[in-house]
Amino acid sequence: MTTPRARRSTVSVAATVGAIGLAVLPLVTACGDSDNVYKPTPAYSGKKADLPAVPTLPNNPVKIGDAFTVFGAIHQLQSRYVTKKDIAIQGYIVDTNIQNAPACAIHKIGKKDPDDCKAEIPSFWISDTKGDKSGPKIRVLGWASNWANVSEAMDKYKNAKDPPKHAEKPDNAGKPGYLVQDEVWNSDIPYPIPNIGEKVKVTGHYSTISTKASSGLVADPQHGVMTYASLDVLEPPTEPAAFPKTVAKK
Repeated sequence: MTTPRARRSTVSVAATVGAIGLAVLPLVTACGDSDNVYKPTPAYSGKKADLPAVPTLPNNPVKIGDAFTVFGAIHQLQSRYVTKKDIAIQGYIVDTNIQNAPACAIHKIGKKDPDDCKAEIPSFWISDTKGDKSGPKIRVLGWASNWANVSEAMDKYKNAKDPPKHAEKPDNAGKPGYLVQDEVWNSDIPYPIPNIGEKVKVTGHYSTISTKASSGLVADPQHGVMTYASLDVLEPPTEPAAFPKTVAKK
């Protein structure tokens, strides 16, 4: 037997369900509204946009054998790998500052430069492309501390028939057949004296800053600076390095 309270509950539930159905009905009906049919938009047929051509990305190698290219070294400059330990960089010498050496700095070893003598540290720059001075290049320094040492090496190397070798004993440094040692850094000055057109593989410390300069810090945050430790000649220069003809050693 159904009680009055149960009958009231049944009626209430039925009324609620009915109300929900009435609320949903308009939504269901709207889905079939003939006035809201999707109409595809035709493709744009007006003037085409004037967009720049897609740039051609460089396909330069990062390394050649065990040596970085100039492009690769600069690309990896921010990596701890290339700045933490010595690396090798291969390229062509495209510029030097030998032609800018002042007369006051070209003299015999042991003689002091005049106090007012302003001279850059001996340097050369390497690039991936022979003869390209305008493209990316890396400065190499640390192979000679001053122009007096370079002048001494020029004199000793000009009559060499075979490449001089490292002098294992200090007494042999600079003698015929042996490399000249830099008197400040006690390191070999490379043979031949680095010059434009020479292809080299330079090993040393590569970073944005070099502290191995008598004039203080040398920095290049964009291309980096290579502090020389050793050098392999892959292709000799077309002519030996020389000071300006107007400069005579004193």
